Amino acid sequence: MTLRTGVWHGAGTATYGAHMTVIEVAGAHKSYRRRGKAPEKALDGLDLVVATGGVHGFLGPNGSGKTTTIRILLGLVRADAGELRLLGQPVPQALPQVIGGVGALVETPLFFPAFSGRLNLRLLADTAGVTATRVEECLELVGLRDRADDRFRGYSLGMKQRLGIAAALLKSPRLLVLDEPSNGLDPAGIREVRELVRRLGSDGSTTVFLSSHLLAEIEQVRDAVSILARGRCVATGPVSQVLAGGAAGDLRVRVPDQRRAAHALTAAGFTVSEVDGALQVHGADDPADVVRALVAQDLYLTELSPVTADLESVFLDLTRQQP
Repeated sequence: MTLRTGVWHGAGTATYGAHMTVIEVAGAHKSYRRRGKAPEKALDGLDLVVATGGVHGFLGPNGSGKTTTIRILLGLVRADAGELRLLGQPVPQALPQVIGGVGALVETPLFFPAFSGRLNLRLLADTAGVTATRVEECLELVGLRDRADDRFRGYSLGMKQRLGIAAALLKSPRLLVLDEPSNGLDPAGIREVRELVRRLGSDGSTTVFLSSHLLAEIEQVRDAVSILARGRCVATGPVSQVLAGGAAGDLRVRVPDQRRAAHALTAAGFTVSEVDGALQVHGADDPADVVRALVAQDLYLTELSPVTADLESVFLDLTRQQP
Protein backbone atom coordinates (compact mmCIF):
# COMPACT_ATOMS: atom_id res chain seq x y z
CA MET A 1 0.00 0.00 0.00
CA THR A 2 1.25 3.50 -0.81
CA LEU A 3 0.28 6.85 0.63
CA ARG A 4 -1.74 9.43 -1.23
CA THR A 5 -3.40 12.59 0.02
CA GLY A 6 -6.94 11.84 1.12
CA VAL A 7 -9.24 10.91 3.97
CA TRP A 8 -9.78 7.37 5.20
CA HIS A 9 -13.34 6.28 5.96
CA GLY A 10 -13.83 3.12 7.97
CA ALA A 11 -11.23 0.53 8.81
CA GLY A 12 -9.14 -0.49 5.84
CA THR A 13 -11.07 1.49 3.20
CA ALA A 14 -9.87 4.78 1.73
CA THR A 15 -11.76 7.44 -0.18
CA TYR A 16 -9.40 10.02 -1.59
CA GLY A 17 -10.41 13.61 -2.20
CA ALA A 18 -9.16 17.16 -2.13
CA HIS A 19 -8.68 17.32 1.65
CA MET A 20 -5.20 18.22 2.82
CA THR A 21 -3.75 16.01 5.52
CA VAL A 22 -1.36 16.53 8.41
CA ILE A 23 -0.71 12.84 9.19
CA GLU A 24 -0.65 9.82 6.86
CA VAL A 25 0.34 6.30 7.88
CA ALA A 26 0.14 3.16 5.73
CA GLY A 27 1.01 -0.37 6.82
CA ALA A 28 3.07 0.64 9.86
CA HIS A 29 4.57 -2.18 11.91
CA LYS A 30 6.54 -1.96 15.14
CA SER A 31 7.62 -4.69 17.54
CA TYR A 32 9.62 -4.40 20.74
CA ARG A 33 12.10 -7.12 21.59
CA ARG A 34 12.88 -7.85 25.20
CA ARG A 35 15.67 -10.18 26.24
CA GLY A 36 14.44 -13.72 26.74
CA LYS A 37 10.93 -12.96 25.48
CA ALA A 38 9.14 -13.17 22.15
CA PRO A 39 8.75 -9.85 20.25
CA GLU A 40 5.66 -7.86 21.26
CA LYS A 41 3.71 -6.14 18.48
CA ALA A 42 2.91 -2.51 19.20
CA LEU A 43 1.69 -1.70 15.66
CA ASP A 44 0.33 -4.37 13.33
CA GLY A 45 -0.22 -2.83 9.89
CA LEU A 46 -1.58 0.51 11.07
CA ASP A 47 -3.34 2.70 8.48
CA LEU A 48 -4.23 6.23 9.54
CA VAL A 49 -5.03 9.59 7.91
CA VAL A 50 -5.66 12.83 9.79
CA ALA A 51 -7.20 15.66 7.77
CA THR A 52 -6.35 19.31 8.34
CA GLY A 53 -8.45 21.24 10.86
CA GLY A 54 -10.24 20.77 14.16
CA VAL A 55 -9.58 18.13 16.81
CA HIS A 56 -8.86 14.54 15.74
CA GLY A 57 -9.31 12.12 18.61
CA PHE A 58 -6.88 9.19 18.67
CA LEU A 59 -8.68 6.70 20.85
CA GLY A 60 -7.76 3.29 22.17
CA PRO A 61 -7.23 1.29 25.35
CA ASN A 62 -3.85 1.37 27.06
CA GLY A 63 -1.39 -0.72 25.05
CA SER A 64 -3.23 -0.28 21.73
CA GLY A 65 -0.30 1.52 20.05
CA LYS A 66 -1.22 5.20 20.40
CA THR A 67 2.02 6.40 22.03
CA THR A 68 4.14 4.22 19.74
CA THR A 69 2.47 5.85 16.71
CA ILE A 70 3.20 9.33 18.07
CA ARG A 71 6.82 8.45 18.87
CA ILE A 72 7.36 7.13 15.35
CA LEU A 73 5.84 10.25 13.77
CA LEU A 74 8.07 12.50 15.89
CA GLY A 75 11.21 10.50 15.11
CA LEU A 76 11.67 9.23 18.67
CA VAL A 77 11.58 5.58 17.51
CA ARG A 78 11.71 3.99 14.05
CA ALA A 79 9.01 1.82 12.49
CA ASP A 80 9.96 -1.69 11.37
CA ALA A 81 7.95 -1.24 8.17
CA GLY A 82 5.40 1.07 6.57
CA GLU A 83 5.15 4.56 5.11
CA LEU A 84 4.54 7.71 7.15
CA ARG A 85 4.06 11.37 6.24
CA LEU A 86 3.89 14.43 8.46
CA LEU A 87 2.59 17.66 6.91
CA GLY A 88 2.90 15.99 3.52
CA GLN A 89 6.55 14.95 3.88
CA PRO A 90 7.98 11.45 4.47
CA VAL A 91 9.26 10.75 7.96
CA PRO A 92 11.78 10.21 9.34
CA GLN A 93 13.64 11.30 6.17
CA ALA A 94 12.19 14.83 5.97
CA LEU A 95 11.55 15.33 9.68
CA PRO A 96 14.10 18.20 10.01
CA GLN A 97 12.20 20.14 7.31
CA VAL A 98 8.74 19.76 8.88
CA ILE A 99 9.30 19.52 12.63
CA GLY A 100 9.13 23.32 12.93
CA GLY A 101 5.46 23.10 12.01
CA VAL A 102 4.71 20.53 14.73
CA GLY A 103 4.20 21.13 18.45
CA ALA A 104 4.00 18.16 20.79
CA LEU A 105 3.34 17.34 24.42
CA VAL A 106 4.30 13.72 25.11
CA GLU A 107 4.14 12.58 28.74
CA THR A 108 4.79 15.00 31.63
CA PRO A 109 6.26 18.40 30.65
CA LEU A 110 9.68 19.19 32.20
CA PHE A 111 10.54 22.73 33.29
CA PHE A 112 12.85 24.38 35.81
CA PRO A 113 10.82 24.15 39.03
CA ALA A 114 12.34 27.27 40.64
CA PHE A 115 11.68 29.46 37.57
CA SER A 116 8.40 31.13 36.77
CA GLY A 117 6.19 29.93 33.97
CA ARG A 118 7.04 33.02 31.96
CA LEU A 119 10.80 32.60 32.40
CA ASN A 120 10.63 28.91 31.45
CA LEU A 121 8.82 29.82 28.24
CA ARG A 122 11.22 32.67 27.45
CA LEU A 123 14.21 30.36 27.75
CA LEU A 124 12.58 27.96 25.31
CA ALA A 125 11.63 30.85 23.02
CA ASP A 126 15.23 32.13 22.95
CA THR A 127 16.44 28.67 21.94
CA ALA A 128 13.82 28.41 19.17
CA GLY A 129 14.24 32.00 17.93
CA VAL A 130 10.73 32.96 19.03
CA THR A 131 9.88 36.50 20.16
CA ALA A 132 8.87 37.53 23.68
CA THR A 133 5.58 38.72 22.19
CA ARG A 134 4.78 35.15 21.16
CA VAL A 135 5.50 33.98 24.72
CA GLU A 136 2.83 36.38 26.00
CA GLU A 137 0.40 35.24 23.30
CA CYS A 138 0.86 31.61 24.32
CA LEU A 139 0.40 32.38 28.00
CA GLU A 140 -2.85 34.12 27.07
CA LEU A 141 -3.97 31.19 24.90
CA VAL A 142 -3.61 28.70 27.73
CA GLY A 143 -5.04 31.01 30.40
CA LEU A 144 -1.87 31.42 32.47
CA ARG A 145 -1.22 35.14 31.98
CA ASP A 146 -2.26 35.97 35.57
CA ARG A 147 -0.07 33.22 37.05
CA ALA A 148 2.87 33.56 34.65
CA ASP A 149 5.25 34.97 37.29
CA ASP A 150 4.54 32.19 39.81
CA ARG A 151 7.16 29.47 40.17
CA PHE A 152 6.52 26.32 38.21
CA ARG A 153 6.81 24.17 41.34
CA GLY A 154 3.75 25.92 42.75
CA TYR A 155 1.53 25.17 39.77
CA SER A 156 -1.26 22.61 39.97
CA LEU A 157 -1.01 19.59 37.67
CA GLY A 158 -3.53 21.18 35.32
CA MET A 159 -1.51 24.39 35.15
CA LYS A 160 1.67 22.42 34.48
CA GLN A 161 -0.03 20.66 31.58
CA ARG A 162 -1.28 23.99 30.21
CA LEU A 163 2.24 25.42 30.40
CA GLY A 164 3.46 22.36 28.50
CA ILE A 165 0.87 23.04 25.82
CA ALA A 166 1.97 26.70 25.74
CA ALA A 167 5.54 25.52 25.08
CA ALA A 168 4.29 23.31 22.25
CA LEU A 169 2.49 26.32 20.74
CA LEU A 170 5.48 28.69 20.74
CA LYS A 171 6.34 28.08 17.08
CA SER A 172 2.71 28.53 15.93
CA PRO A 173 2.52 24.90 14.75
CA ARG A 174 0.19 23.68 12.02
CA LEU A 175 -0.12 20.41 13.97
CA LEU A 176 -0.35 20.08 17.76
CA VAL A 177 0.16 16.54 19.08
CA LEU A 178 -1.09 15.86 22.62
CA ASP A 179 -0.49 12.42 24.12
CA GLU A 180 -2.84 11.70 27.05
CA PRO A 181 -2.78 15.34 28.30
CA SER A 182 -5.33 14.58 31.03
CA ASN A 183 -3.39 11.70 32.61
CA GLY A 184 -3.12 12.08 36.38
CA LEU A 185 -5.24 15.23 36.54
CA ASP A 186 -8.05 15.82 38.98
CA PRO A 187 -11.52 16.72 37.60
CA ALA A 188 -10.72 20.45 37.65
CA GLY A 189 -7.48 19.89 35.74
CA ILE A 190 -9.22 17.65 33.20
CA ARG A 191 -11.81 20.36 32.62
CA GLU A 192 -9.08 23.01 32.14
CA VAL A 193 -7.27 20.94 29.52
CA ARG A 194 -10.52 19.95 27.80
CA GLU A 195 -11.63 23.58 27.42
CA LEU A 196 -8.19 24.55 26.13
CA VAL A 197 -8.19 21.78 23.51
CA ARG A 198 -11.67 22.82 22.39
CA ARG A 199 -10.53 26.44 21.94
CA LEU A 200 -7.41 25.45 20.03
CA GLY A 201 -9.36 23.16 17.71
CA SER A 202 -11.88 25.88 16.88
CA ASP A 203 -9.15 28.41 16.04
CA GLY A 204 -8.73 27.08 12.50
CA SER A 205 -4.97 27.57 12.22
CA THR A 206 -3.91 24.46 14.15
CA THR A 207 -4.97 20.83 13.85
CA VAL A 208 -5.03 19.12 17.26
CA PHE A 209 -4.19 15.41 17.30
CA LEU A 210 -5.42 14.27 20.71
CA SER A 211 -4.46 10.82 21.97
CA SER A 212 -6.44 9.47 24.91
CA HIS A 213 -7.97 6.36 26.45
CA LEU A 214 -10.60 8.54 28.19
CA LEU A 215 -13.79 8.21 26.17
CA ALA A 216 -15.54 11.12 27.88
CA GLU A 217 -12.74 13.54 27.01
CA ILE A 218 -12.60 12.57 23.34
CA GLU A 219 -16.41 12.66 23.12
CA GLN A 220 -16.53 16.30 24.25
CA VAL A 221 -13.81 17.88 22.10
CA ARG A 222 -13.38 15.88 18.87
CA ASP A 223 -14.41 16.59 15.26
CA ALA A 224 -13.08 13.31 13.86
CA VAL A 225 -11.86 10.16 15.54
CA SER A 226 -9.67 7.13 14.90
CA ILE A 227 -10.08 4.05 17.11
CA LEU A 228 -7.12 1.72 17.70
CA ALA A 229 -7.13 -1.84 18.95
CA ARG A 230 -4.05 -4.09 19.14
CA GLY A 231 -1.97 -1.90 16.87
CA ARG A 232 -4.56 -1.52 14.11
CA CYS A 233 -7.04 1.19 13.22
CA VAL A 234 -10.52 -0.34 13.42
CA ALA A 235 -12.56 2.77 12.58
CA THR A 236 -11.76 6.31 11.46
CA GLY A 237 -13.49 9.36 10.01
CA PRO A 238 -15.88 12.13 11.06
CA VAL A 239 -17.55 11.26 14.35
CA SER A 240 -21.03 11.19 12.80
CA GLN A 241 -19.81 8.61 10.29
CA VAL A 242 -18.13 6.42 12.92
CA LEU A 243 -21.26 6.51 15.09
CA ALA A 244 -23.44 5.65 12.09
CA GLY A 245 -21.60 2.35 11.87
CA GLY A 246 -22.52 1.39 15.42
CA ALA A 247 -25.79 -0.19 16.47
CA ALA A 248 -27.16 0.22 12.93
CA GLY A 249 -30.72 -1.09 12.77
CA ASP A 250 -30.82 -1.99 16.47
CA LEU A 251 -34.10 -1.61 18.35
CA ARG A 252 -34.89 -1.37 22.06
CA VAL A 253 -37.87 -3.55 22.97
CA ARG A 254 -39.82 -3.82 26.22
CA VAL A 255 -42.70 -6.23 26.86
CA PRO A 256 -44.21 -7.51 30.13
CA ASP A 257 -42.70 -10.98 29.63
CA GLN A 258 -39.20 -10.40 28.30
CA ARG A 259 -38.09 -14.02 28.56
CA ARG A 260 -40.89 -15.19 26.26
CA ALA A 261 -40.25 -12.23 23.96
CA ALA A 262 -36.55 -13.07 23.65
CA HIS A 263 -37.42 -16.66 22.78
CA ALA A 264 -40.02 -15.57 20.20
CA LEU A 265 -37.66 -13.12 18.51
CA THR A 266 -34.81 -15.62 18.44
CA ALA A 267 -37.11 -18.22 16.91
CA ALA A 268 -38.06 -15.64 14.26
CA GLY A 269 -34.40 -15.28 13.29
CA PHE A 270 -33.43 -12.15 15.21
CA THR A 271 -30.32 -11.72 17.34
CA VAL A 272 -31.33 -10.52 20.79
CA SER A 273 -29.45 -9.39 23.89
CA GLU A 274 -30.46 -7.82 27.19
CA VAL A 275 -29.17 -4.27 27.75
CA ASP A 276 -30.11 -2.10 30.75
CA GLY A 277 -33.23 -4.09 31.56
CA ALA A 278 -34.62 -4.10 28.02
CA LEU A 279 -34.21 -6.34 24.99
CA GLN A 280 -31.99 -5.08 22.18
CA VAL A 281 -32.76 -6.54 18.77
CA HIS A 282 -29.74 -6.33 16.49
CA GLY A 283 -29.81 -5.60 12.77
CA ALA A 284 -33.59 -5.34 12.45
CA ASP A 285 -34.21 -3.95 8.95
CA ASP A 286 -37.92 -3.33 9.50
CA PRO A 287 -39.46 -2.70 12.96
CA ALA A 288 -42.73 -4.13 11.68
CA ASP A 289 -41.11 -7.57 11.45
CA VAL A 290 -40.29 -7.37 15.17
CA VAL A 291 -43.86 -6.37 16.02
CA ARG A 292 -45.31 -9.22 13.94
CA ALA A 293 -43.05 -11.81 15.59
CA LEU A 294 -44.20 -10.69 19.04
CA VAL A 295 -47.90 -10.31 18.26
CA ALA A 296 -47.89 -13.84 16.80
CA GLN A 297 -47.08 -15.06 20.32
CA ASP A 298 -49.63 -12.74 22.00
CA LEU A 299 -46.84 -10.46 23.24
CA TYR A 300 -47.56 -6.73 23.14
CA LEU A 301 -45.04 -3.91 23.28
CA THR A 302 -44.62 -1.31 25.98
CA GLU A 303 -41.63 0.20 24.15
CA LEU A 304 -40.15 0.04 20.67
CA SER A 305 -37.43 2.58 19.90
CA PRO A 306 -34.30 2.84 17.76
CA VAL A 307 -30.95 2.56 19.54
CA THR A 308 -28.72 5.57 19.01
CA ALA A 309 -25.03 4.73 19.15
CA ASP A 310 -22.62 6.79 21.23
CA LEU A 311 -18.86 6.82 20.99
CA GLU A 312 -18.46 4.63 24.06
CA SER A 313 -20.66 1.83 22.75
CA VAL A 314 -18.99 1.92 19.32
CA PHE A 315 -15.54 1.93 20.93
CA LEU A 316 -16.31 -1.01 23.21
CA ASP A 317 -17.91 -2.98 20.40
CA LEU A 318 -15.03 -2.43 17.96
CA THR A 319 -12.25 -3.15 20.42
CA ARG A 320 -14.06 -6.23 21.74
CA GLN A 321 -14.32 -7.68 18.22
CA GLN A 322 -10.56 -7.65 17.60
CA PRO A 323 -8.81 -11.05 17.84
